Amino acid sequence: MDGGEKSITIGMTKLSQYFSLAEMTVTSTGLNNTPNTQQLAILTGTAQAMDAVRKLLGSPIRVNSGFRSAAVNRKVGGSPTSAHALGYAVDFVCPAFGDPMAICRAIVASGIKFDQLIMERNQWVHISFDPRMRGQVLSWWGGAYKSGLVGK
Repeated sequence: MDGGEKSITIGMTKLSQYFSLAEMTVTSTGLNNTPNTQQLAILTGTAQAMDAVRKLLGSPIRVNSGFRSAAVNRKVGGSPTSAHALGYAVDFVCPAFGDPMAICRAIVASGIKFDQLIMERNQWVHISFDPRMRGQVLSWWGGAYKSGLVGK
């Protein structure tokens, strides 16, 4: 099978009502970002949890980063213990709904369960569904993370 066939297979694989494997493994690094069986099972659960976010927002979500293979995670400077490397995290935007701060506020108000929700420089939202489900809400404007949804 050549790379094109693999891309088509990945692109056609649905993990949930709204999310495909291709969306949840998107990378611009050019590196292999195919999850193994265990990571795929986790990523499928993450995609299914993201369905609730998609329904809440009422508009398509653009995933910037979902699962990251070890090589992709290193290339983008991710933490070795990143929830992305396990398949639990998604960085995304939903321009039709609003900016990342508005998205985070809506998620918090909705009662959707998550481990971590981070508003990142009001450029994207990071959400994790790690089994710890701490409900941690942070804002990041560069430098130290701030607790809660706060401006610069």
